[in-house]
Amino acid sequence: MNATAANTLDVRTLIPRERHPLIFNTFRNLAAGEAFLLVNDHDPKPLYYQFQAELGEPFQWEYLESGPEVWKVRIGKLQPK
Repeated sequence: MNATAANTLDVRTLIPRERHPLIFNTFRNLAAGEAFLLVNDHDPKPLYYQFQAELGEPFQWEYLESGPEVWKVRIGKLQPK
């Protein structure tokens, strides 16, 4: 599953209330097998739990960098089983 520079979503400059809707829309626009790189200024663990609770489709969540100032997570849409 590949996440390229073109598929990078850096939400650090957005106001907090705009972040999750944009992240969910980015995920929804992925085709199965695609991924994007989320760049954030804090650990997005609450977002992970929101993905688990709200998504009806499988996803991949892989930390590439874990702070203390920048967190990078590859989020991918898995093939349906």
